[in-house]
Amino acid sequence: MSLIPIARLVGVFGLNGELKCATTSAGAGALGAGREYALDAEGRRLIRCTSVRRHQNRDLISLEGVTTAEAAREFVGGELFVERGEVALGPDEYLDADLTGLRLLDVRGHELGIVAGVEHLPAQDCLVVGPKRNLVPLVSAFIKSIDLEKGEIVVELPAGLLE
Repeated sequence: MSLIPIARLVGVFGLNGELKCATTSAGAGALGAGREYALDAEGRRLIRCTSVRRHQNRDLISLEGVTTAEAAREFVGGELFVERGEVALGPDEYLDADLTGLRLLDVRGHELGIVAGVEHLPAQDCLVVGPKRNLVPLVSAFIKSIDLEKGEIVVELPAGLLE
């Protein structure tokens, strides 16, 4: 079972146990009344969502059995997870886990490092590369191709970016 986070529970809203959600980019549109979500990455704890609504550009959800602000506080700081297959990605969209571990190659095929993770910064998302944790912006000017099957990302970078 491969679970991915779709939302972080960031606060309580009102007195009836609603929770404020900050959805991940993969989680946009994945919240729904009647759906069941894992509360941990292993899928050991499950809970059903009873309602979802938007309020001031934020998703608010109600969870089964959570009817007071006090009960909702126990969930703040947690995350909701779904099976990877339940998340619809558009063309040229990838999950962080898809990119982590891929080899970064220049356009001549020389290996520049291994992707250690993805940082979501205000200006753009960046690949974290190698033990020095260099950042490579995930922008079309630098990223020439991503091939998950080959396990590689081909880039054309300005001189000095990975030094």
